[in-house]
Amino acid sequence: MPSPCITAYFNTKFTSIPFHSHHLCKHYHISCIPLSPTIPPKATSTLTHSSLSSPNPPISKGDAILQAKTSLSTVLEKPLNNPKLIGKSKKLKQPKFRVEIPVIDDLPDSLSKLALDIFGDLSIKRKGSAIKILILWPNPSLKESAIVAFQSHSINNIVEHIDIVSVAKTDPRILNSADVTIFLVPESSQLSVVKMVSDAFSPKPVVLLNPKWAFEEESNFGNLSGFVSSFEVVYSFMGLEVRGLLSKRKGVIFKYVRDGVGSGERWNVLVEEGEEMKVVSSF
Repeated sequence: MPSPCITAYFNTKFTSIPFHSHHLCKHYHISCIPLSPTIPPKATSTLTHSSLSSPNPPISKGDAILQAKTSLSTVLEKPLNNPKLIGKSKKLKQPKFRVEIPVIDDLPDSLSKLALDIFGDLSIKRKGSAIKILILWPNPSLKESAIVAFQSHSINNIVEHIDIVSVAKTDPRILNSADVTIFLVPESSQLSVVKMVSDAFSPKPVVLLNPKWAFEEESNFGNLSGFVSSFEVVYSFMGLEVRGLLSKRKGVIFKYVRDGVGSGERWNVLVEEGEEMKVVSSF
């Protein structure tokens, strides 16, 4: 009898966080993971008794935003205080991070609210001056919506907004004065500009937030595939559906870096078992 498989089908009813259609069509490199009855006890521990190495996935939009902020705060703190030198030339390494968080839709108000919730009061410990964040939007309308949203709220950070379309006309001092650059919902057609800005911004850290392409598409990006894969995923949360022979179960694929070291954090695949979610695989 065939084993049940975890398939990359995204279920909008998994949590109270509505998934946008962009996230519903995303597929990870998991086409079938057998649900073996001999899974080690550590891998099948429930979320309610999970260890630090198996964090709980979010159950609301607020939880997801808080977790994403925690990841960004921890991974950005070190490079903004003590940049890492690499190689014999002691060249500064540019940190590149990627965050995937479900959103209701891609309307300007929704994306502006997401940016405000994450970066308006993102806490990053650093000696001296406050952190200056530069957000690059894929088009002018999203940028203008974000400017209005940020101006109407009291925020703790210095945040600038520009759009990728007009980045060539932007005063270089705006780019040079920022401490970290965020590429928010960029299109795959804009990747060459994203790389150009990222290279010019080096060695300062850059963050890719909710790019509008799926992981499996990246192998088709030609010379830009290597650039995209150089971004380390520090937070990602996507719904899954587990299809057996006669039944379907809800699940999630989840990664959450909390200690600032992304290389030590694994992806967890969790599926519904009764009223709990259990880890069935980590990679």
